[in-house]
Amino acid sequence: MAMAFAFALTQTLFSLLLLLPISAAAQTKGTINVGASLSATDNSSWLSPSGDFAFGFRLLNNDLFLLSIWYARIPDNTIVWYANGDTPAPRGSHVNLTAKNGLVLTSPQGQVLWNSTLPGDVAYGVMNNKGNFVLKDSNSDMVWESFNNPTDTILPTQIMEREGVLSSRQSEANFFKGRFQLRLVDDGNLVLHTINLPTDSPNEAYYISGTSGDSNTSSPGKQVVFNESGYMYILRENGQTFFLKQVKVDSTADFYYRATLNFDGVFTQYSHPKTSNADGSWTPLCICILNADSRPTCKCPTGYSLLDPNDQYGSCKPNFIQGCEEDELKVNCRNSCLQDCMCAVAIFSIGTNTCWKKRLPLSNGRYDSVWNGKAFIKVRKDNSTTPGSSFPVPNYMAVPEKKNQESLILLGSLLLGFSVFANFILIGAIGYGFFFIYQNKLNKINRGSSVLDMNLRCFTYKELQDATNGFKEELGKGAFGIVYKGAIQMGSKIPVAVKKLKNFAQEREKEFKAEVNIIGKTHHKNLVRLIGYCDEGQKRLLVYEFLSNGTLAGFLFRDLKPNWKQRIQIAFGIARGLLYLHEECSTQIIHCDIKPHNILLDEYYNARISDFGLAKLLMMNQSHTLTDIRGTKGYVAPEWFRNVPVTARVDVYSFGVMLLEIICCRKSVDVESGREETAILTDWAYDCFRNRALDALVEHDMEALEEVEKLERFVMVSIWCIQEDPSLRPTIGKVMQMLEGVVDVPVPPCPSPFTTTTSL
Repeated sequence: MAMAFAFALTQTLFSLLLLLPISAAAQTKGTINVGASLSATDNSSWLSPSGDFAFGFRLLNNDLFLLSIWYARIPDNTIVWYANGDTPAPRGSHVNLTAKNGLVLTSPQGQVLWNSTLPGDVAYGVMNNKGNFVLKDSNSDMVWESFNNPTDTILPTQIMEREGVLSSRQSEANFFKGRFQLRLVDDGNLVLHTINLPTDSPNEAYYISGTSGDSNTSSPGKQVVFNESGYMYILRENGQTFFLKQVKVDSTADFYYRATLNFDGVFTQYSHPKTSNADGSWTPLCICILNADSRPTCKCPTGYSLLDPNDQYGSCKPNFIQGCEEDELKVNCRNSCLQDCMCAVAIFSIGTNTCWKKRLPLSNGRYDSVWNGKAFIKVRKDNSTTPGSSFPVPNYMAVPEKKNQESLILLGSLLLGFSVFANFILIGAIGYGFFFIYQNKLNKINRGSSVLDMNLRCFTYKELQDATNGFKEELGKGAFGIVYKGAIQMGSKIPVAVKKLKNFAQEREKEFKAEVNIIGKTHHKNLVRLIGYCDEGQKRLLVYEFLSNGTLAGFLFRDLKPNWKQRIQIAFGIARGLLYLHEECSTQIIHCDIKPHNILLDEYYNARISDFGLAKLLMMNQSHTLTDIRGTKGYVAPEWFRNVPVTARVDVYSFGVMLLEIICCRKSVDVESGREETAILTDWAYDCFRNRALDALVEHDMEALEEVEKLERFVMVSIWCIQEDPSLRPTIGKVMQMLEGVVDVPVPPCPSPFTTTTSL
């Protein structure tokens, strides 16, 4: 009995020992069991049985990882599929094969970065020899495959059905979604077009295969096939084939093949030798040829250069400063753009007599010899980059020779006139000297008693110099001057912010005090309090309370995103402060420079508007009107550039831009983001609203996504605020009601007339 038991135990152990290498071999030959995982810290991967393909993590340049499939037997390990291009995984992330969710990619903190969507449970996975990662159920039926979820590449044996899409990456090393797509549309055509990120709304196609069911054939295309022999064609419904390009293809036994939609928008078929002694590079067999070298050449028009010099396929910017001529309605498309400082290009359709005006940044432009129209691109005539050199100075004509008598009379008159003028100058200088001495004495007498009819303290320049330790600690600088931190004695020492205003003339003292008087009478919990001032000689300084939490800009534009509820309360506070300035003050105050740097936060993170009233103060030393441009790039209302009266609605426009910044926690203009479609926040926000993709504005912000109705209301209000036509903008009082939900917010129109078509 004991011998029988020992024999049975030995047999069982022997069987288990036999099974272990079989299981390990199955893992290495392409089959992956539920529960298996890979880590983004090592070079582990799941190989296909042939060893040609690998599935796992690839290290990117910035210590982040890409979950991908690549060719494992060639030196550059070319990636042919990837899961998380828009959300690279940090070091320490894991991908697990689960029964319920299939492949699940999680960060080291457990956050799900990506997963495969499944119609059923998973029993195991397979990395097969075709480069396709397949998930199967217990009946070995497929429930998910990478071939049905392509990125920018398709492989031999892969088929793309109607509405199938390939999306380019942003650059060779940047796997974020790019701006080009290859799509088999419903009518059977294979098309290449650009898209408006992040909504994927397509622009006009720049390549069309011509395989729809038209007069030439009644059978449209139904599939894009990349067959096992390396040929690519469109399969029509009647079984006929349409080859995308007649190319000589070598045997797939000796070469690897792939077809990739490159980041520059060219769909290219490549071949690569399998043997190590052959040329070790991919040979392009271009499907959609633009140039003889199978690559596109992009260049900017005369007077323009690349927005990003490192991106030869990016947008263009002007090399000159835009003029701001008067905006008059013209019947000529060219003149309409010339006289509109916000227009960079005008597109005129000859067939329909329509004109489209476009503003910067420019994108989706191309040469087209077939289209019946013209593009008017604004450049300077003399190719200069400064506004002052727009118009050449005329050469003066030589003065004709005069008679001797006339010359003598002219010379005598000049000498006599100069003598009288010199006497006047001497008398004036003496008079000014007496006046200066008298005025200086008068100032000394009145300095101590010149406190205005308000609760403000008049400081001497020496007092503020001592309070700021010689203007040592700079808090910030802006259009109105530089701000320094200081401390003054008011019972006890209290911290203050001292603003040195720019270049005020002494003869404007009366107007200065009148305006400071108005500012000093403002009292609201969402305004920074003015404590005092200095008006000694030509020196003008304002003393404000010091707020400990800095500016809204520093609060919003940091790595750690502030919470949603806190941002909403800040937006309400700014709106209440503007409402007070516009509608509740005895004298209306237009701020003219609303931006995050002029919003301060107190110890409880309540918003406090600063620099109000200073726009008018700054203009006192100038002969210009109130239509002189004030404000900061990105926040300036369009009417500043036109010869129209400036009203309180310029502040509403700036508030709308800043409200979007508060929602998205990003700057209004961000050309360094790597995505030109999102560079201008106002345009991107409207695209997201129009395409019902508001979640893109608050990506990974779960608090905001949980309050989607409030998010939509705030975005709609901001779009109303940034209407280029000031008459369409609501008052700040109406804005407050819409934000609070007291009144309904109607659907806003497109804020920019440049996106509409105007018949000429």
